[in-house]
Amino acid sequence: MYSLIIDVLVSFLLGSMVFFAGIVAPSTHRSLDKEQSGKLLRAVFPGYFMWGIILSAIILAVCVFHSPKGSVLIGFVLVGFIYSRFWLRPRVNVARDKWHESDSPQHKAHFYTLHRQSVIISVLQMLMLFTIIIA
Repeated sequence: MYSLIIDVLVSFLLGSMVFFAGIVAPSTHRSLDKEQSGKLLRAVFPGYFMWGIILSAIILAVCVFHSPKGSVLIGFVLVGFIYSRFWLRPRVNVARDKWHESDSPQHKAHFYTLHRQSVIISVLQMLMLFTIIIA
């Protein structure tokens, strides 16, 4: 019974992440100009990360008692959301602002470095969630 609950919640979180990365973000960039898409995503990301934190914490609470291996992976997923929400995303926003204000190659490179880090974290989180589902 608990493994079913874990699988459903993990699938829901993974599906949310795939939907955001595969549908919401690209559609926003295609439909709005650079400035407006940036404002919209900047407004949506905190909620997206908080959603991930809350759902990961719930999954972790179930996994701790019923799936020790899953606990480790979902713990990393949770840490990734916390890191992204409270440390990385604010720095990405500052880097983007500095790049757009100055049009400096250094600021652009810094933004893309932080953005790449965010993408890598998300991909790793998705892989860990997928691993929990198939394990």
